[in-house]
Amino acid sequence: MTDETVLGLEQLLSGLKTVGEPTRLRLIALLAESELTVKDATAILGQSQPRISRHLKLLTEAGLVQRFPEGSWVFYRLGDGAMGAFARDLLNRLDGEEPILTADRMRLDAIRKAKAEEAARYFADRAKTWDQERSMHVPEEAVEDALKEMLGEKPFDALLDLGTGTGRLLEVFRNQYARALGVDASHDMLAVARANLAEAGIGEAQVRHGDVYALTVPRESYDVVCIHQVLHFLDDPGRAIGEAARALRPGGRLLIVDFAPHDFEFLREAHAHRRLGFAHEQMTRWLEEAGLDVVEVRDLTAEDHNEGMLTVSVWLARDPRIITDLPQKNTTREVA
Repeated sequence: MTDETVLGLEQLLSGLKTVGEPTRLRLIALLAESELTVKDATAILGQSQPRISRHLKLLTEAGLVQRFPEGSWVFYRLGDGAMGAFARDLLNRLDGEEPILTADRMRLDAIRKAKAEEAARYFADRAKTWDQERSMHVPEEAVEDALKEMLGEKPFDALLDLGTGTGRLLEVFRNQYARALGVDASHDMLAVARANLAEAGIGEAQVRHGDVYALTVPRESYDVVCIHQVLHFLDDPGRAIGEAARALRPGGRLLIVDFAPHDFEFLREAHAHRRLGFAHEQMTRWLEEAGLDVVEVRDLTAEDHNEGMLTVSVWLARDPRIITDLPQKNTTREVA
């Protein structure tokens, strides 16, 4: 047992006292499956909202559960650290086939299905405009292949995806990280991401509402940070890169995907682009100002590249505070 999971006498007694109530134990079991709102828990357990709120408040105060505000909503999830480990230990000793727990899981599955259908409708409403933009550049599969190749196959502890959108990168790198967090400013997109993660069975990743200019994550807490097709929507991309760099651990890596410079003005009005691509020199300047070394740059173009096509650029940068076996030179490659 590690120091992170060892509890003092008072902590242990407090934890036992808090979970020693049927509704709270059912809530713990549900939160081990998925993060929930009070509304979700109320629908699943069939109890009043004030009662559910009271139980969640006690669980949160005991450290068994964590509370994450997101606009007018609040999401709950099992806690991290020693008290979270304690809750999981209790659940491992609980018969998961108990009829009341089985019924709770069935109602949870029904809520997940309804949310997935709602997310699918939202995504479909926007698919036409997204498809128009995507048809103008190399397929997403080629971009993802480049990201995986540049990052390498070695596992790492923590991934942070800024502007996570549908949560796609949380799926792409699922076999490499131990934990991941996706941050997005759109509540609707977060609903899509949650539905996608639930469908893919990815429990190690969470998504949260947040501002890329003012991250609430601890400093130096992630090994890899990704900013995928986000910077062209921002007025101040350099500021966002600086925030991302502060989240990197020593030796951590930052992956940025965006467009090379172009003159498609219609993207400003039709797709809310604030920047028409980024030159390598500009991106390198922002990265160096953030204290990062540029390791590699790739330009990805479609096989049938013509004047109506966009070039996708991928930048890999590294925190230089420790020496790693990553290449030290800045290279640029054209990938057809």
